[in-house]
Amino acid sequence: MIETGSIEIGPIDAAAYTVPTDEPESDGTLEWSATTMVLVSVRAGDAAGTGWTYGPAAIADVVADPLAGAVRGRSALDVAGAHEAMCRAVRNAGRPGICSMAISAIDCALWDLKARIVDLPLHRLLGAVNDDVPVYGSGGFISYDSEAMRVQLQRWAGELDIPRVKIKIGERWGADEERDMRRLLLARELVGSRVELYADANGGYSVKQAIRMARAAQSLDLRWLEEPVSSDDLPGLRAVRQAVAPEVAAGEYGYDLPYFAGMVEAVDCLQADVTRCGGITEFLRVGALARAHGRQVSAHCAPHLHAAVMAAMPNARHIEWFHDHVRIEEMFFDGTLSPKGGSIRPRDDGAGHGLVFRAAAAEPFRVR
Repeated sequence: MIETGSIEIGPIDAAAYTVPTDEPESDGTLEWSATTMVLVSVRAGDAAGTGWTYGPAAIADVVADPLAGAVRGRSALDVAGAHEAMCRAVRNAGRPGICSMAISAIDCALWDLKARIVDLPLHRLLGAVNDDVPVYGSGGFISYDSEAMRVQLQRWAGELDIPRVKIKIGERWGADEERDMRRLLLARELVGSRVELYADANGGYSVKQAIRMARAAQSLDLRWLEEPVSSDDLPGLRAVRQAVAPEVAAGEYGYDLPYFAGMVEAVDCLQADVTRCGGITEFLRVGALARAHGRQVSAHCAPHLHAAVMAAMPNARHIEWFHDHVRIEEMFFDGTLSPKGGSIRPRDDGAGHGLVFRAAAAEPFRVR
């Protein structure tokens, strides 16, 4: 039997890896050609846990100072205590943004570490209520031509049998509604009528423009409209939600619990990202908040970090099977999951989150 406090958190290391995209990518408000993962490793005795986030390489500096000093020497079994210590350590630096992303990566690593210490799959340690969690295919970048769209959507809906797909709209901050509609029409044609069609405007539309576009897409049976307006515009989100048929979703830019307290009544489904909101510790609190308001939670990106915590959430909706992050996680880890059939199932055949980092595969992409 392991006594609380008997295993202290030891070395905490962080490294950043930048991976070029396989094609140029863009959404309605941003273009990018690479994605950076910041990976954190935490040791306690002979055990090690890993967590990660996606963002600037500077996150690794925040992990090193002040966060590592705030948790080193604490009990590896008291993850909530370490989380609180980290939040207090960044009071003057500011919690939202890269500080919260650094906290998230360490917190996820600590939960993985704890599960490995007690020799349990992470979802069992958290208390699984779902055997598996639905996913939706996500990509459909505005920079894609019709052929790239066809290949990606038909892989999800055909080869992998995922019954939900999402594409980007809101091109150039909503400046090309005609192309947005053509791409929605193409997506529906490619996946057929039995697959749920989702769209993400990344905050690129105005309120009335978002309402107009949703109504124009009514014949396509659009089910999900993500960030139709800026996620900072809560009155705008409420107005769109009240006026359109698709479910309105937002929340991926939430860096702490108070953010979600304001967001939860403005949307039909609350999004959260375990790599941004404060890790598994805070993600579970977001889930409880959402359930108290009769909302489900959809996990934003980083699918393999969300698998265990979403399995432990009664009001889990689905996980975003995001093209960039899936690609990196499959490159860098052994033990990745398959979305075949439209869901992923956390592994029961090992401890922690079940992934093993392949350092040699990642090393060519290391930038810090």
